[in-house]
Amino acid sequence: MQSKTTTGLIFDMDGTLVDSIPYHAKSWEVFCERHGIHLELDDLMRRTNGRNGAECMRELFQRPLDEAEAWELIHEKEIIYRDLFKPVFREVPGVRAFAKRAASLGLKYGVGTAGDKHNIAFVFSHLHLDPKPLAIVGGDEGLPGKPQPAIFLEVAKRMDVAATGCIVFEDAPLGIEAARRGGMRAVALCTTHTPNELAGPHVLAAVNDFNELLDMNVLEMLHANA
Repeated sequence: MQSKTTTGLIFDMDGTLVDSIPYHAKSWEVFCERHGIHLELDDLMRRTNGRNGAECMRELFQRPLDEAEAWELIHEKEIIYRDLFKPVFREVPGVRAFAKRAASLGLKYGVGTAGDKHNIAFVFSHLHLDPKPLAIVGGDEGLPGKPQPAIFLEVAKRMDVAATGCIVFEDAPLGIEAARRGGMRAVALCTTHTPNELAGPHVLAAVNDFNELLDMNVLEMLHANA
């Protein structure tokens, strides 16, 4: 870990807090089958993971969609996702203990996700973090999706911490790039991508889950540098 004052932690949601990406992928398959769209799933996931819902639908349909139509379509897709994920809902191992430990050390934490308010409510009705995030910014709040840093910058603003004092926890290349563009350091959660795919000069560590970070005493090191 680099020695630099850390005051805030920002977590992505899907693939970072919860192991939901396989169910998002399946929901895209079901959605495209309903709409008669031929889908190259890996390519679509690469192009959309981290983007907001309207951006995702424009990528999928490859044509202009107004906001109302785009969000109506993503709403349909996300209902499919929630129906698929709810029976098997699972968090990324160690996340609750990690968040609790961070708060006990005086580190503020929030969530910055491309997910909309419905997915956010769904996740946090099952994932009971204690204490709760100080701020949650979603992809349906009018901000551009990742790799633009706007969502992460807004989380930092709402937590009243400097962006440069934040560490972003992310599972997707677009999110890792958004952290860099926002002047933030990052930790890569390799739940959906390899360490090489999530590499960068600002990436402090690449791990499989939060238990690894707890075993590394990462939070204690950050606290000592605060």
